[in-house]
Amino acid sequence: MQSQHTMINHVELLQEAEAYIRQFGSELAIEEQATEARIVEITAEIAATGTYTHTLEELAYGAKLAWRNSNRCIGRLFWDSLNVQDAREATAAADVARAVFRHIEYATGRGKILPSITVFAPCTDVDSPRIRIWNEQLIRYAGYSQDDGSILGDPISLPFTQTCMEMGWRGAGTAFDVLPLVIQIGSQPPEWFDIPTDIVLEVPLTHPDFPNFEELQLKWYAVPFVSNMRLEIGGLHYTAAPFNGWYMGTEIGARNLADPFRYNMLPAVGAIMGLDTSREMTLWRDRALVELNIAVLHSYKAQGVTIVDHHTASKQFSLFTEKEQRSGRKPTGRWSWLIPPLSPATTATFHNRYEDTELKPNYFVQKAPYES
Repeated sequence: MQSQHTMINHVELLQEAEAYIRQFGSELAIEEQATEARIVEITAEIAATGTYTHTLEELAYGAKLAWRNSNRCIGRLFWDSLNVQDAREATAAADVARAVFRHIEYATGRGKILPSITVFAPCTDVDSPRIRIWNEQLIRYAGYSQDDGSILGDPISLPFTQTCMEMGWRGAGTAFDVLPLVIQIGSQPPEWFDIPTDIVLEVPLTHPDFPNFEELQLKWYAVPFVSNMRLEIGGLHYTAAPFNGWYMGTEIGARNLADPFRYNMLPAVGAIMGLDTSREMTLWRDRALVELNIAVLHSYKAQGVTIVDHHTASKQFSLFTEKEQRSGRKPTGRWSWLIPPLSPATTATFHNRYEDTELKPNYFVQKAPYES
């Protein structure tokens, strides 16, 4: 006999499933009879097994809707172009790793970046995931504590780097060591895999007006592969569903390389430019910040790697909101995430407000498994 708790969970799951299937049918103009038949089919499957399985079409459209509903993303104009790879059959860590590597290679496209997601097996209980990818991003640089208290590499990666080293991984000890891929299947111990160097595209940074900028020996990886978020579609939780778009330049030039708690490169850039860094009133930080962002955009373009500047991204988001309104939907967004960290008042997003309503399907942040 089923417990009352199990029955309630089944009811909630069916409610979520039905809501999604009706939205799926409505937006894709599927005949109502077919939608009703699909709901009957799902109801029977949940009653028999406690869960249900999305068709490939349901999975793909749900992943796209999750992007459309992502309030923190400024790049949603392209939500319907998302390429969805179905990897739900992968059960072993090595199989998951191979699918992830295929994703990295395919989506990188030798610089012509393709918005993509690879979706692994779901669960109905977020506390008991079938598959977890421990990395926050598939590609990220390690951070190492030094004897003098400084940090070599990316300070944000310190805890994960330590976790990887405790598992037996060792990097080369540079400021730009690519961390391994760490995968956990159910309650089994996590396994780590070196990411093949030939699929990791990196961009060395140069500046069009400051030749000595190269002395800083800066670079960044081409694609932001987000891998710590849970994709929720119709009550099913895809706890491993790495996805990517392309970078907005300020993510690298105004945050990753500029933040004092990241690579903190503004003093070094200011020195390269010969700026007076002794007083804040010289606005040396602002001038260095602009030139660092120019270097990022210039370098990615020179290497043929897709990237967007924050002014263009803001205009694209305005087009997205207009299209949503024409489709009879109210655009949602989290203002603090949509305004760029460089010259925000020069963009349209700064001067608008959006309802931060959380719609589903969507992507949700998951707590890192290595954090206590």
